[in-house]
Amino acid sequence: MPQFGYAFQNYDKTKHVRASIREKDISHKHSREIAVAIKGMSIEKAREFLENVIARKEAVPYRRYNMEVAHRSNIRDGFFAGRFPEKAAGEFLKLLDNLESNAEYKGMDLDRLRIVSAAVHKGTKLQRFQPRAMGRSSPKYDTLVHVELVAQEARGEE
Repeated sequence: MPQFGYAFQNYDKTKHVRASIREKDISHKHSREIAVAIKGMSIEKAREFLENVIARKEAVPYRRYNMEVAHRSNIRDGFFAGRFPEKAAGEFLKLLDNLESNAEYKGMDLDRLRIVSAAVHKGTKLQRFQPRAMGRSSPKYDTLVHVELVAQEARGEE
């Protein structure tokens, strides 16, 4: 079994709480865009945003992977290209539940938690073959994804 670390460097057990999912079969491009979108949000805002994405009420802004991505009228942050990655948003919701339960276990105030780090990494690459005509085949690669979230209690009033 591999030993996974976290990308967040200045982790302090008293101030931070973290959670991760490993080797999930979701798009790393969708995951990266969702992670950029929810970084800096509170857990409640991030949960509301992801539920709106799944309900197709609010699109995730695509900043990097925006080639041939349609423009959306319901995007924040001044970006125009966007999509509704429902499968990845569902996995992020499960990860937020995990992060929230970890914070509750540590005795942190859930209303003041802010996501300070959201990292997405490519995982294991699965190689399969698509059968073709005349006994040939074409390779088909599937890349699994690691997602890490770190939250911290915000100081003062919001």
